[in-house]
Amino acid sequence: MLRLPRLDVATPTDLDTALALLATPGARLVAGGTDILPNLKHRLGEPPLLVSLAQITRLRDIIEEPQAGVLRIGAGVTLTQTSEHARVRALFPSLAVAAGQVASPLIRNMGTLGGNVNLDTRCRYVNQTDFWRSAIGGCLKSGGTVCHVVPGGRNCVAALSSDCVPVLMSLGASLVMRSPNGTREVPVADYFVADGLRNTVRNDDEITTEIRVPLPTMPRRTAYTKWSVRQSIDFPLLSVALRFDLEHDRVSAALTDVRVVVGVLGARPREVTRLEELRGRAFNDPEVIKAVAERVHAQCKPLENVPYEAPYRREMLPVHVRRAIAALVAAG
Repeated sequence: MLRLPRLDVATPTDLDTALALLATPGARLVAGGTDILPNLKHRLGEPPLLVSLAQITRLRDIIEEPQAGVLRIGAGVTLTQTSEHARVRALFPSLAVAAGQVASPLIRNMGTLGGNVNLDTRCRYVNQTDFWRSAIGGCLKSGGTVCHVVPGGRNCVAALSSDCVPVLMSLGASLVMRSPNGTREVPVADYFVADGLRNTVRNDDEITTEIRVPLPTMPRRTAYTKWSVRQSIDFPLLSVALRFDLEHDRVSAALTDVRVVVGVLGARPREVTRLEELRGRAFNDPEVIKAVAERVHAQCKPLENVPYEAPYRREMLPVHVRRAIAALVAAG
């Protein structure tokens, strides 16, 4: 049995107290604990203090603000609550699907949306026991000086395996961050950087308080699809979030915008480019499916940073894209 290192846990009931505790050198945040606690058991960090956000009730609200044009989702809302909330399902079905496919029901009941957004990057050479890692001398992310995925590489390429982040990027969402110096809002697309050691722009003294998702202003079809060896528990080995904005609320309508975001490639999701060429085409045009699938395959090249062979994962990407779009068209 793997045990946690010795540490203290604080359970503040308000954000100001949580921020003050977070100033403790080496302190870490914990919400549901479904990611950080297994990592600490593997000795991927030994913080002296965990600051729990579980008792801060203001982080658990979901508020629709039509005048502001956003749906505000508290960072402490669980993945189960996100997937089952009526307005999330109606406005952002791809987000509801993504949250509802994370791991297992027990983990979704504990894990939070804010925690899934701030999920630590993963790698087949890192997420092992300390004993296992010591046998290969560690790596860039675990006390070593080499990258076993990209020999000679200077940057860590551990992958972000969050289910919800690609969807939030495709929806144009932003994160609200609170620190002792005030509040700032960061687009999800700008929040992540290509460095597996520290893949977000969050400062050590900041807490993610809510996720703001712009309300749709026109008819839209969205989907989230992923592939993993098992349908539960496992992290995705690849994931795709798709968004199609339409002139009218029917599948034969012309496309006004297309956004596709692919996850589990590296430390940040990849937004597929050159999709503006599809604007004006009918959504149910078979050439749309073909074009999106081809662009995903051409622009996305998985690495050997998570289990399963990278070439196979790459070939699975267009398969899942075609299936997801075909399902949207068939649904009418």
